[in-house]
Amino acid sequence: MAETDVMKGVRHLCDSGIRKVPSKYILPLPDRPDQLPSLPSRKPNLQLPVIDVGQLLSPADHARVLRTVDKACREYGFFQVVNHSIDGEVIRRMIDVGKRFFELPFEERARYMATDMSSAVRYGTSFNQTKDRVFCWRDFLKLSCHPLDALLPQWPSSPMDFREEAASYSKNIKSLFMVVAAAVLEAVGAKTSSVVEELENGSQLLVLNCYPACPEPDLTLGMPPHSDYGFLTFVLQDEVEGLQVLHRDEWITVEPIPNSFVVNVGDHLEILSNGRYKSVLHRVLVNSSKSRMSVASLLSLPFDSVVRPSPELVNDDVNPRLYKDTKFADFLDYLASFDPKHKSFLESRKLTSLL
Repeated sequence: MAETDVMKGVRHLCDSGIRKVPSKYILPLPDRPDQLPSLPSRKPNLQLPVIDVGQLLSPADHARVLRTVDKACREYGFFQVVNHSIDGEVIRRMIDVGKRFFELPFEERARYMATDMSSAVRYGTSFNQTKDRVFCWRDFLKLSCHPLDALLPQWPSSPMDFREEAASYSKNIKSLFMVVAAAVLEAVGAKTSSVVEELENGSQLLVLNCYPACPEPDLTLGMPPHSDYGFLTFVLQDEVEGLQVLHRDEWITVEPIPNSFVVNVGDHLEILSNGRYKSVLHRVLVNSSKSRMSVASLLSLPFDSVVRPSPELVNDDVNPRLYKDTKFADFLDYLASFDPKHKSFLESRKLTSLL
């Protein structure tokens, strides 16, 4: 198979009728899904914690829900959000228009291909196709969302309703993020006002992920184990399973709940919380029978920010500072230059003399 075909992505490969996974996508034996720890079956007591936004906003239930938020961020690094204010039609239309984008002819999708990882609009395959030694079974469309009015004209104009639906979704997610982020900051005990203001004017990326059915899913992954670099990530899944979270050295499949969001702690929040909240490894499996799509919203501080532990959470005697000041740009430079798997960059930001 020609290298040019591989660089066009997995959707193109599947449309061409391949029956075997190209060598570029085959993981080394120790990294393959069936070689990694995995639960033989889903255990009800390992379901992710669920945060009910209606109860979070209720004075009678607020303190109890905050305790759940705190436990979820400490013990799982993940939780599911339900009973939020985003209309089900907004969610349905986002998934629908995303699927229709990936069904466009390759020539139309290719208009947005870019190798510059800082591009405001970037279509591609794997993670960083110019540097990845082994490709992920994933095509994606990345959209910068802030400031929305300035960036919207750069977004895909096909399908015809793409901009309208994606913009509506991104605005709704930002509003929900602000509610959840304020709760997370309150739960961890950080001073909220200044951080909330920064988050209000902060970065927002919308990443549409397409994981086509794979002829040999045991040889590859949709995404390898990794953590997210932002403050919080909101993931909208379609009805097909695939997302797994590493919890107590076991991989837990996250069952999609209609009209819910899977939310995970990012590297920035781990640093801000001085390690109290954990940015946890997660990965994506693929399967041989169904394509899967997800929409990940990565939200954080402004791109010109410096990320540091919140002063309220640092005490020289009890809770010594564990992380260095880190420029947001350093995270992005690392992603562009190195293999993003695992948490090596976050590990490099620790003050090892204190550990």
